[in-house]
Amino acid sequence: MQTWMLGFFILIVKLAVALVFLLLMAAYLVWVERKFLARLQIRYGPNRAGKFGLLQPVADVVKMITKEDVVPEGADRLFFLLAPAVVAATAFLMFSVVPLGSDLTMWGRKIPLVVTDLNIGLLFVFAMSSLGVYGIALGGWASNSKYGLLGGIRGAAQMISYELSLGLSLVPVVMLSHSFSIVDIVQAQETLPFVVVQPVAFLIFMISAMAESKRIPFDLPEAENELVAGYHTEYSGMRFGLFFLGEYINMMVFGGIVAVLFLGGWRGPLLPPFAWLFIKIVLMALFMIWVRGTLPRLRYDQLMALGWKVLIPVALVNIMVTGAIGLL
Repeated sequence: MQTWMLGFFILIVKLAVALVFLLLMAAYLVWVERKFLARLQIRYGPNRAGKFGLLQPVADVVKMITKEDVVPEGADRLFFLLAPAVVAATAFLMFSVVPLGSDLTMWGRKIPLVVTDLNIGLLFVFAMSSLGVYGIALGGWASNSKYGLLGGIRGAAQMISYELSLGLSLVPVVMLSHSFSIVDIVQAQETLPFVVVQPVAFLIFMISAMAESKRIPFDLPEAENELVAGYHTEYSGMRFGLFFLGEYINMMVFGGIVAVLFLGGWRGPLLPPFAWLFIKIVLMALFMIWVRGTLPRLRYDQLMALGWKVLIPVALVNIMVTGAIGLL
């Protein structure tokens, strides 16, 4: 019984640490993005709340919580209220299989620095990513708004399209590591990170991950110049904040997944393991922000053509080449 209680206590602590880490990172990633984009556009960015604007995330949270939560007349109330929670919850759950470091020894036992080490961790990530589509589609449909509906349809079509290339890009990684466990995939990169041996898979995964996160140049579901704000046009208060939170948590989650699948995870010289993983996640997030400040939005036909006519065929060829080299 004592062993069971200790295991349960450790699980709760790991969940709390992961939750606090993600919330703090998401809050300050917004600040980093606003500052970074401001510098790219030769302006200051947030600089009023606290020194260097460091308290701006706190001010934003207070503003979101105190704003009136409005449900449009004619909206499907239940699904309208649930949709933002689906987006945020699936993003949180994906992070539960990302290992933060090697095992830690405490109380005479080894504690894995991952919330849960599933032997099908990679499939779990894809399952949660697929469920995130429901939050976008339901939020747009339940709003009883033509802008929301169009944004939801676009979001569903986009995420289905790029999930295929996202999944196919990781087949060579599974072939090289012989496992669906993310911990095993990191262990397989002990001598060489997979980005060196699978640069094509890495490039396809990065493009598909940005499209899954609905970031510029793939922000067609929001497209403020034609759809106002797309699937979350009718949302206000903290429910809008949950959509916003889900987007930034998705950035960190995909940054973490890129780090553990292609960049060797927590491995690196001199610094502690967690520090290396943190640096890699931040670098991936900064890359996505830089892309947002550099590239214009794609047209919808260009978006679909890139996914179906370029990324999926290249990913299939990459799988065949990897298999052929493995047989040889």
